[in-house]
Amino acid sequence: MSHDSTTGTAHTDGTVQAAADPGWTKLSPRLLLVNLSMLAGPLALFALTVALTGANLQALISLGSLVITFLVITGISTMRLLTTRFRVAGDRLELRSGLLFRSRRSVPVDRIRSIDLDAKPMHRLFGLTSLQIGTGEQSSSSSRKLSLDGITKQHARELRRLLLDRRGSARTTGHDEDLTIAEMDWAWLRYAPLTVWGVGSVFIGVGTAYRILHEMKVDPLELGIVKDLEERFGSVPLWFGILVAVVITAVAGVAVSVATFVDAWAKYRLEREQDGVFRVRRGLVISRSVTIEERRLRGVEVTEPMLLRWAGGARLNAIASGLGNSEENRSRRSLTPPVPRAEALRVAADVLAEERSPTELADLVAHPRVARRRRVNRGLLVLGAIVAVPLGLGLWLTPVLVHTAWITALIGLPVVIALANDAYRALGHGLRDRYLVVRAGTFARRTAALQRDGVIGWNITRSYFQRRNGLLTIGATTAAGDGVYKIRDVPVGAGLALAEEAVPKLLAPFIERVPRT
Repeated sequence: MSHDSTTGTAHTDGTVQAAADPGWTKLSPRLLLVNLSMLAGPLALFALTVALTGANLQALISLGSLVITFLVITGISTMRLLTTRFRVAGDRLELRSGLLFRSRRSVPVDRIRSIDLDAKPMHRLFGLTSLQIGTGEQSSSSSRKLSLDGITKQHARELRRLLLDRRGSARTTGHDEDLTIAEMDWAWLRYAPLTVWGVGSVFIGVGTAYRILHEMKVDPLELGIVKDLEERFGSVPLWFGILVAVVITAVAGVAVSVATFVDAWAKYRLEREQDGVFRVRRGLVISRSVTIEERRLRGVEVTEPMLLRWAGGARLNAIASGLGNSEENRSRRSLTPPVPRAEALRVAADVLAEERSPTELADLVAHPRVARRRRVNRGLLVLGAIVAVPLGLGLWLTPVLVHTAWITALIGLPVVIALANDAYRALGHGLRDRYLVVRAGTFARRTAALQRDGVIGWNITRSYFQRRNGLLTIGATTAAGDGVYKIRDVPVGAGLALAEEAVPKLLAPFIERVPRT
């Protein structure tokens, strides 16, 4: 049994803790059932393989190593259950763990920047969840985050509320109750297939399955179903076989994308809680709850991958500090799934407490036409490198590759010019009230609205070709989001003037004015 260290409230695990004696709390004993259930799959697969293949020594060795691996993982998890203790004592959260190598950590409550809940399928089956507590440090080390992996859902909710109350988050919403900003609309499911990751997942899955069967000395091409298909359709033309393979891959990719969307965003809800935090809850198989402090929000970013943009959709990300290192930031900053662009802009306005989203700004400052030429030149260089490979091999081996090279160049040239023009049209920047707005990208167009008072510095770079054309790239540095938001290929005078107007007196001391002659 466990409970809060200051309330004296009994929980369902079994012990009572007095308010005056903030004792240590254990993880839930149900975690042992989770550990045992992890072995069920490998053991069942091992038994099935023995029954079907008999003395297939290679298969037994492969599956035996898998079972041993899961035994080690289960043993480590069970050891964590037996040795982990935690408590909230005064204004500090304390955690101790380990048997051979003991660790004791103490974190001031006011340093806590995130309190997230994750529940994997087996944890959910036994009513458990994992509480992830982060301090917002920009470190790649996982030890910067405190993890209580295996406490009951009720205890996790109570501990989260206790930590939020102890932290004393300022109420900035002006509301006495939680407000729902957005929730799942299954009409958004139409945006799920508009990604290349589904098709990529199909190839990865097929490759992984082939490798596993190969390691088990099983030839996939010798399986009965493959032989049957070969006998029935082995005489079809090559072009028809390629077409069928492409269609099957596309259909499988769409199915994977839809399934991934449903699993990731089912039960989605974005809320502004009364204690000044945003809470994003989502997930079907793996349930997840992410907390973002409103006072650490520095802006929003509207992301429009190419296919999603063509369909009128977009995603919304938070630009906030305290979300951890770059990898954690990418996984925790999402405020919406792929939604209609108008919905993304509405949510952005609500999150920023503005009448309309700063990313709606239509009159962004256009960049000089030399920026377009630079993008065309870069595209031509890439195309040239692609064409050079078959051309060189063709001159050495066979004329067929030479024809492949010039056909590739003929098809690729208009594609490169179209993409370069699109990338140029995407370029833009501007100031709106207290926000700096930056837009760029063609394969994934990003429009970021960054609070000007969140800019802590400017990063200016000039390549050799930029210097020849009187251009520079100026990046607004911030402690939130990606760390720097770049305005690419702007004239030197316009870029420096923008920086001075956006954050007065921040850049001026470092500018040397050259008198005109």
